[in-house]
Amino acid sequence: MEEKKNLMTYAGLQKLEDELHELKVVRRKAVAEKIKEAREQGDISENAEYDAAMDEQRDIEARIEEIGKLLKNAEVVVEDDIDADKIYVGCTVKVYDVEYEEEMEFQIVGSSEANSLQGKISNESPVGKALIGHSVGEDISVETQAGVIEYKVLEIKRTE
Repeated sequence: MEEKKNLMTYAGLQKLEDELHELKVVRRKAVAEKIKEAREQGDISENAEYDAAMDEQRDIEARIEEIGKLLKNAEVVVEDDIDADKIYVGCTVKVYDVEYEEEMEFQIVGSSEANSLQGKISNESPVGKALIGHSVGEDISVETQAGVIEYKVLEIKRTE
């Protein structure tokens, strides 16, 4: 079975590659040193430092594997290939929430980059899916768990 492609921005790809490098080069070495020091203390069967270092090593290796899978299936959005007047992954969208009468701004990103606290929403989320392909001035209805939300697209900005 072919794995699904992970759409992401160039910045998102760079961030994952930097994290992978940090984990492989810096964190692996640091945890190996912790394990070595804990072993030198003698009996490891009741050594809390050893257990903690081994847990940390497992976490690091799991994250390295996770990032590896994300990068293997990464598809970077090339902005030159998409219509500049339409919403797509990588752009920032300003919308007007009709019900709450307020403007909101979202950056549409791939699912692996999504972070609602930073205003980054996934292209696979209900709002992200609904916005993709629309232009400035269009009205959009989004079916969410909280009910239907009405937005009007005010502005589309491309990431520099």
